[in-house]
Amino acid sequence: MSQLLQAAALWIYLLLPSLLCANMRCYYSPILEKGDTFDLIVSECRPDEICFKAEGRYGNYSALSARGCMAKKSCSRVHKIRIRGTFYTMSYGCCDSPYCNSCPGVFAKPLVITLALLTVAVMAGIL
Repeated sequence: MSQLLQAAALWIYLLLPSLLCANMRCYYSPILEKGDTFDLIVSECRPDEICFKAEGRYGNYSALSARGCMAKKSCSRVHKIRIRGTFYTMSYGCCDSPYCNSCPGVFAKPLVITLALLTVAVMAGIL
């Protein structure tokens, strides 16, 4: 019974913020060269924005990265930027749940988190 309560508490801890927040919260980092580090900052998006992760490429080389909030209509667009005289092609991947731009290439939705927790509970013999 206590394991079931722990699983329920974890589920509430992971999903409750997304239900109570008026605006999306995402991680922010400026455009960085690959290998550079930056402590991610939590930012609150405007009502019409969602989280994004961006990758800047120089030819076939992944050279830049960035995170933050952007308008939903701007997602999946590609554009060129110029930094220190070099042109990079920036591409954006968007996600629509709080803090979903935290991990590289992983965008988990609340349903996926719930299914993962239920699977763990069943395998552990709680349910």
